[in-house]
Amino acid sequence: MKRFFTSCLSKCHKKSHSDSEIMAERISSESWSNAYNILMNHDFSDGLNYWYLNCCDGYVISGGAGDQGGILMDSDQNYAVITKRNECWQGLEQDVTERISIGSIYRVSAFVGVSGPSQESAEVKATLKLEYDDSATQYLFIGRTSVIKGSWEKLEGTFSLSTIPKRVVFYLEGPAPGVDLFIKSIVINCSSPKNKATSTEGCVSTEDENIIINPQFEDGLNNWSGRACKIVLNDSMADGKIVPKSGTVFACAAERTQAWNGIQQEITGRVKRKLAYELTALVRIYGNNVTSADIRATLWVQTPDLREQYIGIANVQATETDWVTLQGKFLLNGSSSKVVLYLEGPPPGTDILVNTLAVKHADKAIPSTPIDVKNVAFGVNIIENSNLSDATKGWFPLGNCTLTVKTGSPHIIPPMARDSLGRHELLSGRYILVTNRAQTWNGPAQVITEKLKLFLTYQVSAWVRIGSGSNGPQNVNVAIGADNQWINGGQTEISDDRWHEIGGSFRIEKQPSKVMVYIQGPASGVDLMVAGLQIFPVDRHARFRYLKIQTDKIRKRDVVLKFSGLDSSSYLNTMVQVRQTQNDFPIGTCISRSNIDNEDFVNFLVKHFNWAVFGNELKWYWTEPQQGNFNYKDADDLLSLCQKYKIQTRGHCIFWEVEETVQQWIKSLNKNDLMTAVQNRLTGLLTRYKGKFNHYDVNNEMLHGSFYQDRLGKDIRANMFKTANQLDSSATLFVNDYHIEDGCDTRSCPDKYIQHILDLQEQGAPVGGIGIQGHINSPIGPVVCSSLDKLGILGLPIWFTELDVSSMNEYVRADDLEVMLREALAHPAIEGIMLWGFWELFMSRDSAHLVNAEGDINEAGKRFLALKQEWLSHSHGHVDEQGHFNFRGFYGTYNVEVVTPSKKIAKTFVLDKGDSPMVVSIDL
Repeated sequence: MKRFFTSCLSKCHKKSHSDSEIMAERISSESWSNAYNILMNHDFSDGLNYWYLNCCDGYVISGGAGDQGGILMDSDQNYAVITKRNECWQGLEQDVTERISIGSIYRVSAFVGVSGPSQESAEVKATLKLEYDDSATQYLFIGRTSVIKGSWEKLEGTFSLSTIPKRVVFYLEGPAPGVDLFIKSIVINCSSPKNKATSTEGCVSTEDENIIINPQFEDGLNNWSGRACKIVLNDSMADGKIVPKSGTVFACAAERTQAWNGIQQEITGRVKRKLAYELTALVRIYGNNVTSADIRATLWVQTPDLREQYIGIANVQATETDWVTLQGKFLLNGSSSKVVLYLEGPPPGTDILVNTLAVKHADKAIPSTPIDVKNVAFGVNIIENSNLSDATKGWFPLGNCTLTVKTGSPHIIPPMARDSLGRHELLSGRYILVTNRAQTWNGPAQVITEKLKLFLTYQVSAWVRIGSGSNGPQNVNVAIGADNQWINGGQTEISDDRWHEIGGSFRIEKQPSKVMVYIQGPASGVDLMVAGLQIFPVDRHARFRYLKIQTDKIRKRDVVLKFSGLDSSSYLNTMVQVRQTQNDFPIGTCISRSNIDNEDFVNFLVKHFNWAVFGNELKWYWTEPQQGNFNYKDADDLLSLCQKYKIQTRGHCIFWEVEETVQQWIKSLNKNDLMTAVQNRLTGLLTRYKGKFNHYDVNNEMLHGSFYQDRLGKDIRANMFKTANQLDSSATLFVNDYHIEDGCDTRSCPDKYIQHILDLQEQGAPVGGIGIQGHINSPIGPVVCSSLDKLGILGLPIWFTELDVSSMNEYVRADDLEVMLREALAHPAIEGIMLWGFWELFMSRDSAHLVNAEGDINEAGKRFLALKQEWLSHSHGHVDEQGHFNFRGFYGTYNVEVVTPSKKIAKTFVLDKGDSPMVVSIDL
């Protein structure tokens, strides 16, 4: 049977070919066995469907043995015949753009024949046509074979692409005009040289395959270029002192005039969206008398709408003396039209050296295991001779100082430790007096290595006091030294001769060889007194049971559903089902512009959060990076998404008081111009977004920075609040700072935060809310609660505005998060919680995410979702004899379904805050 087709493409291309070999290495035939064929209808079983005739005619012969044009045909095979060819380049083609992957190696195998005028043989070629938007069409030769008329010959060849053009077309051509081309079958298989498995979606590179081409510079500098600098290849430098650690050569980015100059490679098409990748490189620096410098790996991304993004991947401190490993992960949320990976960072004039660079699909994290809490003595002090009944046994002086035991310290346990310890004895009243202190770190110490258990959270508690002779306030700190790691176990500032409480916590997650606790801090020569040091593991779940009771008291209200319209005999047969659909307590998260290009991220956001805050997109350095050059599009996009899904928003932040966060053009302004810029910032931002942000952090981190106050005077902070309130009176104006709640920073302890707020209010600043950022390590409930109690005396709403917790172990991270969420819900002063992100690779801290980079919810995320479910109230039962149904539920939105003997009724109501029971009337 013969099926005939004819076609002439709208634009026929005549071309010439290069006969250069495109593959240098031979691939064994085993590499291609059982590989996936990327061609559609490769055996013509569906006629010429998916195939196109390039300015010629054609037909398919289906089955039937015999002779066709002098060629012997098999009875069980289909054949394509290409005829009426007027040019040698006319033939059969197929578009394979969507089935080609960068970096993969493809092998072509086709059985072809010819028939025509008197010539005995003809040449058949396989070719790729590469069409580009911004450059001329290119043609890539794959392979050729000489075919004797009347016989079948096998045409073979291989190819690989370093970039994907707009269109990739495979076709067969070559015989002279008038010669018919016969094709029995065509296969294009893909595999890697290491015989990796291939995807059924086409020949996509395998997950563990390096997407960097020429990663060890074995092919010179092919595929590499300089980012506004020169790159050269070396086998050694510095008179042979610098040689490759791997292979025989390394690349050098030289003649750098900017910090962002370096070596780069375009990886467009090789990197897929929503897949996590890991970069590993061997790097070092050379020249310009710089002994060490930061080397960063950065991704430059251009989106289809020409938006530019810079994604930081990794950084490492590099030196001249040795190669170091640069390692980090990244993920692209959205589609990209161009992606370039480059190294940058060292000061101008310093060379960046690269020995190897690989980017592969990131391995899945090994699942965490729950912490073994069997036989843990919760609440039991691990400090030896804490009550000093045996003089200074177990203690030793750290550094040049003297330890003696005295009496006269408090007998009560410090308040923050009482709840965690449960039943306990009074303290002995004895203390360690530390004299002859030559350094601030001199003090009493004790080795506790054998008494600690990895991943357990320990609470720290002590009374401390200082002697006379100090010049101003003195910091006292309980420090934990784990090998070379210093951990802050609690800190306080002392400016009088009273005993002060220290409270804090710590956790160790990597096995140390030695752990020492010591008390330090006052200036040399100032005596230090320490009493009742307690370090003990905390039973968090016992605290959780207590917090559940407290939460029910302050976040719930009694409800009476009052029914009418039925006779009393029907009430006992009336069934009620109450389900809460939304808890009104605000729980939000940080989001960024790039996040919302990932539909999986958006789905999680919309489903589980009712508030959002922008990570950077509203900050001044983002909206006006250069004077007069405004960028509000990113914030507008985020705001539009939140409005679409009815997510309320916090404005973070109008100003940021820490100098390192202030853009250079602002730093260069004189006082008058700076004042004008501040006013313009207020007017521009708050006028543009009037009524759209519920909160504003007016001047971020005023306890830790003073850029604007130093240049514009003390009144500037209060004036910022006043002006913001005048421009948008609907927004609640917040102060916002960190380390308020954890007892480890004397600059931002609750007492200083309170005084800071009172000072602003005395100057007329309309401070409407208190922001506690909540970037906390190993949180302890009573320590956090103590800070909230103190701040609560101001009567202002308190929000955790940037909450995140961090642990390598997902179960511990889940416990940390549960501590903070439960403490917040159980405290009457807290009115909302904002997480500082939830998606891996898009958070400010490592090991803090709830959802892994590719969308898998980890144990911390599961705990978060479980708590969200716990905070939805449900009830069911029968109406009582008075026609009432009573329950107690969380504030929020409810659905009620009522089933009587004759009908079913549904009703929705909102349970608002209140002290007395809420009565909801339902007419049946």
